[in-house]
This record gives sequence, structure tokens and C-alpha cells, in this order.
Amino acid sequence: MTPSFQQPDSRGYFGRFGGAFIPEMLHRNVAELQGRYLEITQETAFCAEFDSLLRDYVGRPTPLFYARRLSEQVGSQIWLKREDLCHTGAHKINNTIGQVLLAERLGRRRIIAETGAGQHGVATATVCALKGLECIVYMGEKDIARQAPNVARMRMLGARVVPATSGSRTLKDATNEAIRDWINHPEDTHYIIGSVVGPHPYPDMVARFQSIISLETRHQLLAATGQELPTHVVACVGGGSNAAGAYYHFLEEPSVAIVAVEAAGLGVASGQTAATTQLGRPGILHGSMSLLMQTDDGQVVEPHSISAGLDYPGIGPMHAHLFESGRGTFVSATDEEALAAAFSLARLEGIIPALETAHAFAVLPRLGLTTADTVVVCLSGRGDKDLAAYMQAMDNDMLTPNPSLP
Repeated sequence: MTPSFQQPDSRGYFGRFGGAFIPEMLHRNVAELQGRYLEITQETAFCAEFDSLLRDYVGRPTPLFYARRLSEQVGSQIWLKREDLCHTGAHKINNTIGQVLLAERLGRRRIIAETGAGQHGVATATVCALKGLECIVYMGEKDIARQAPNVARMRMLGARVVPATSGSRTLKDATNEAIRDWINHPEDTHYIIGSVVGPHPYPDMVARFQSIISLETRHQLLAATGQELPTHVVACVGGGSNAAGAYYHFLEEPSVAIVAVEAAGLGVASGQTAATTQLGRPGILHGSMSLLMQTDDGQVVEPHSISAGLDYPGIGPMHAHLFESGRGTFVSATDEEALAAAFSLARLEGIIPALETAHAFAVLPRLGLTTADTVVVCLSGRGDKDLAAYMQAMDNDMLTPNPSLP
């Protein structure tokens, strides 16, 4: 197979990033996935059930909304792909439906997952409830505290939420615990990784399930404007599943600028950041070779972001390749910039975004956009899970958005 920006080579590499670096105990599971995921997910019956659930359960297609007031503010044509309107409030359910259907066909009825912001955990718990499957979700102790509404939703749906108490007690550590569980239960368990990270075939598999975002966008933009290609596609990137889905069907279109927004935290040089491409180096994390923040002796540097979903020290191998090849432009936004952008979007368009998504909006004034540009922003999740952070910002007199932001 000819390598592309969309899909890895036969060994699971995007350029020099990817592969499968796994313990021997998981070799059978991962090899089974590698050998069967394409066959199963391309079966007529699988595709029919997947498409039916996306339509009738998730509520797809999600709208492509022209943000008139935001467009006037930025001086460009801004379209919002409304993944926040998916059932459960984010794009994550596109992937969990696909992976649960795959797990069923592989005979696995015990499902485990990791989660940061909680949206992937909620989406996993939701589909497991729909299918009557056991569900265990690993979540950093710090994230359990700051994402309490999503923890309650997971438990109401019947999932067992297990805190990760090591390290920074965030997404990285939840992933570590989920992998340990999988090692101990290889026979009956499927691990639903929530982002385009992990050993091959996960980065490719998750990107394929999320690619519905960009497929719909092309059709919707053509219907609305007469042109199916935007000039820019903008998305936030932690591990990067919403971004992979938003970019997927535009990656082989050179005229479309790919813009990825990482979390700068308190500042790229502050020591409390998650700006992986600016600070990271090649290394192996959670089963694949990618870019990650690490010390000179290879120890993972603890990340920081106000948004739990971007609080991760690496990025997926697809995104690492987009960065290194120059196909994607990678920028970052600080906690403060993301908060200000969230308030601004709420007041301009009546939409409260997730803090993760708010990072994407924060950089729009920096992109040098003109009235001739057509920009699609992936609005990956809704902001009710982040109301505690927004309320704290209001209490701290951050009600007035930074005038330099949209």
C-alpha cells in the first residue's frame, strides 16, 4: 500500500511514526486486531449497523453552522462542524460505536477504556449500556475531581470508574492503568482507546471511525457554498481524534490548510504545558513511536492544561507525521486564551464549547485570515462538563473576553 497522510503503511507507520510496541501478553490481541479490523469494518452488515447507529442513535449528520457574528469579528467565513450536538455531547461516540461493534464480532464482552475529560468514558459507557456489555473506565484522580458531571454520567450508565492515582493523576496515568488491565485480562477484554494513539492498528482504526466528520463536512460545504473544499480546517489536538476526523478527507487536498491547536497551558516555556510539537522529541509512549515531551534520559514530562482532554504529553503518530512533514501547521493556546475564547463564542454565537475546543477558537485571529477564506472549525464538544472552570473564571472577573480574541 502506498503511504499517505490518511493511512499508515502495512506496519502501521505514518512516515517514521507509529508501529506497535507492546508487551508479549498483548501480542495475540493486537495481532488479531491488525489482521481483522479492516475485514470486519468493511463488511456490509457492519457498515449497515454502524451507519444506522450514527444516524438514529448519535444524530448524524451533525450540522455545519455558519457563524455569522464570529465571522464578522474574525474577518473571514467561519463554519462550525457541530460535533457538540452528537449524543453524549462530543465526537467520541463515533469511535466507541465502531469499536464496540468490532469487539462484539471478536467475541469480547468486557470493555475497558481510559478517559481524560470524561467524554470518551461517557461515550464508551453509553454504547456498552446499549449493547449490554461490562464497562470499566480508568480516569485520573485529578480529572475525576474536575470532571465530576461526566463521572456521574458514567456511573449512571452502569460503568465502573477506577481512579488512576499515580504520576500526574491525569490522562497519561489512566492510559497506563487501562493497559495494565488489558495485560491481565487478554482473553475476554477489548480496550477501546479513545484517541488516535496506541499501537497499530488503533491510530488508523480510530481515524477511520472519526472520518465521518470530514466526509459530512465536504458534502455540507458543497451544498451550502458550491465549493466542497475549505481553505482551512482547524481543530484542537491532544491525542488528536477529533482533529484526525476533521482533517481526514482533506489531507490529500493540498489547497486545504490543516491547522492543529495544542494546549500551551500556562505558557510553552512555563514548565506547565502540553505543547508537544514545540517541546517534544521522538519516543515511544503507550505502544507507538511518536512525539512526546520527555527528559534527556527519556522520562515522560508531566503535561498541564486546563482542559483534561488535552492534558497529555504526546500526540498521535498521524499528527506527528503531519507536523514533521509540514503538511499541518501546529500552534498553541494558553489556558487563559482558551477561557477567553470560550466566553467570546458563547456571547457571539450562543454556543458554550468544551474547553478543549475553545483552544481552536483562540488562535483564529493569528492565522492571517481574509474575507476570501473559508474556515471550518471542529467544535468537538459542548461545555457543560466545564461549567465549574467557567464559573471560577467568572468569579475571578474574567467575564470580559480579551479584545484580541474572537
